[in-house]
Amino acid sequence: MISVTILVKDREDLIASCLDALTAFPEVILVDTGSKDKTLSIAKTYPNVKIFSKEFIGFGPLHNIAIELASHDWIFSIDSDEVLSKEASDEILSLSLDPKAAYTIPRHNYFHGKRILGCGWKEEWQVRLFHKNYAKFSEDYVHEKVLTNNLLIKKIKAPMRHYSHRDISDLLHKMQTYTALYVDQNKEKKSSLFKAILRSYFAFFRAFFLRGGIFDGKEGYLLAKYMADSTFYKYARLMEASETS
Repeated sequence: MISVTILVKDREDLIASCLDALTAFPEVILVDTGSKDKTLSIAKTYPNVKIFSKEFIGFGPLHNIAIELASHDWIFSIDSDEVLSKEASDEILSLSLDPKAAYTIPRHNYFHGKRILGCGWKEEWQVRLFHKNYAKFSEDYVHEKVLTNNLLIKKIKAPMRHYSHRDISDLLHKMQTYTALYVDQNKEKKSSLFKAILRSYFAFFRAFFLRGGIFDGKEGYLLAKYMADSTFYKYARLMEASETS
């Protein structure tokens, strides 16, 4: 059997959609890091959901704690801003699971209710289904990934939907959070204003022009600008941290 693991904080807007898509799974481990909205009261209405409260210690380490809390050996990890399609749920539950394999699923990204086909977001493949004795998450605070340790990678055909950014305010909030986590994780690295400017310009050029964000209209521009600004402040904050240490 499969345990689903989710990390969550303040997602009352989407948690019901996320959990509605998981009702066929026997167990959902929901690790909350301090929700102040209605997220937990909504989650408590689902009989297959087990709720745990933990301090935020970085995404990678927290994912691994969620795995340890799971009753079953097979783990399907999904974020609280992702919704599994009915087709993907049926496909996952019908698989003859191979412990020496990990399974990757296509992720379709949305912003302002519109599917984004540019900015490198057309279709991301995410390793999310694995046996916990053979794989786990990296210990990265941010941009964590599943370490598959040379397992065979098999594809799930049906997608999940990703609603990463609710609005511009959410973009700004995530920029603050993710750049701070990046600096905490990379304190030993050096940066400079020149590096911050150069990498920021390249991040925008790559997302908007090379990866087709220009064809997504205003959403493509906003996301490319967000990627550029996140890159700039990531390296600028790293520069500032190294100068004050």
